[in-house]
Amino acid sequence: MSELKQLIDEYIELEDNFNEENNEEAEKLHELGHEIDHAVYHEEFTIIYNADTEDEEVVALIISDEEDDAEEFFIPVYTSQEEAEKAIESFTTEYGGNNFAMDKANGNAIVQAYADDEEFLGLAVNAPQCDFVIFAESVHDCSE
Repeated sequence: MSELKQLIDEYIELEDNFNEENNEEAEKLHELGHEIDHAVYHEEFTIIYNADTEDEEVVALIISDEEDDAEEFFIPVYTSQEEAEKAIESFTTEYGGNNFAMDKANGNAIVQAYADDEEFLGLAVNAPQCDFVIFAESVHDCSE
């Protein structure tokens, strides 16, 4: 299990049991969130492409309503090849006969590749198995 996946699992568990009146829990959530932002910046993720398209389009999770003109989206990223394979199974079941391929990319590189797209919101880690998103503006490295 990657360090990032462990941090996310810890964050989710703490958030599920969060008590607003407990300042220590609030501080721990904030610290974990900050650690996750740093880990995402440096993490090498597996990303999934639709291999049936000419330009091998990256799979995106669109979250906008059908009535919206804009299509806001997250890029799903995976902490391991096994997580990506589970997602491909899910996508294949949901979308039919598409062929998917995998590649590796650094978290910061992915965010930078979509930085100019106003509809890009961030990264969805291990989707659809895990509902954990990182907004693009959160991904950073304090050492820069």
